Amino acid sequence: MKRRQFISLLGGAVAWPIAARAEQQLPVIGILSSRSRATDALLIAVIRQGLNDTGFIEGRNVSIEYRWAEGKYDRLAALATDLVHRKVAVIVTIGGEVAAHAAKAATATLPVVFTVATDPVRSGLVSSLHRPGGNLTGSSALLLEIEPKRFGLLHELRPDATTIGVLVNPSGALIDTQVNDIRSAASSFGREIAILNASTIAEIDAAFATLRQMRADALSVATDPFFLDRATQIIVLAARHAVPVLYFRREFAVAGGLMSYGSNPDDNYRVLGAYAGRILKGEKPGDLPIQQPTRFELVINLSTARALALDVPATLLARADEVIE
Repeated sequence: MKRRQFISLLGGAVAWPIAARAEQQLPVIGILSSRSRATDALLIAVIRQGLNDTGFIEGRNVSIEYRWAEGKYDRLAALATDLVHRKVAVIVTIGGEVAAHAAKAATATLPVVFTVATDPVRSGLVSSLHRPGGNLTGSSALLLEIEPKRFGLLHELRPDATTIGVLVNPSGALIDTQVNDIRSAASSFGREIAILNASTIAEIDAAFATLRQMRADALSVATDPFFLDRATQIIVLAARHAVPVLYFRREFAVAGGLMSYGSNPDDNYRVLGAYAGRILKGEKPGDLPIQQPTRFELVINLSTARALALDVPATLLARADEVIE
């Protein structure tokens, strides 16, 4: 072998491990989700935008490791522990309280940035909204806190309704509190409700069969990340059984669901990226206040209403933030 060729090959052999070491030295963010990659794709893009706003770009000066529970909440503990052993710089949890609590249980030292559906003080994640303390911070969508408002919207949509079904996931982290809040909200409007439990695909099918048997006038899908993962299934079943359904996230209405009311998910998820970036720059999670929504959006799908032969009251349409034709 010629000397020049030997030196060239040697140089290449030396350069590769140097490049590999450089890549390994990038700070690593671990994203822990109770849902699936497909469901979270658009929200991950929002997190990346929040990171970009603080100067971090995936693959350039930060690396991201993803862990997906695929709706199987019992997998979250092992996935969170795996990220801790991977020694990531920050853990970002998405997909509700179940993911946040799994991360909190896995580490008391690594920074954790979460987004949850309810007040994180109420759910025991942090001790204060203004100064969370410890190793956790993030954002709250306050979706459980607006249950009375959501039942008010259902009442306005179907004032003649006598029985309303409520689809809940019994595996949810705050199921007892959630059901109590729902019952309290329903009773304030004098409505009889039927709690329908579902934590699997088959149980969602069974819940709609029960809904049909009981001839419920409407359905409310309670806040839970698993249901967002099964949005298409729920929307198809609602159309097949011709039942008006109120959802907790705008993604449902955009995908063909009748109506949704909740905070804008982009606002919550952008905070995750921004906070992760600020922590990578040296800020402490316990000093970053919990971000809460300042606006809630009502989205109505008129095309779906027509398919249901349902007249949406003009007063409701006038208050909608978005009407899908």
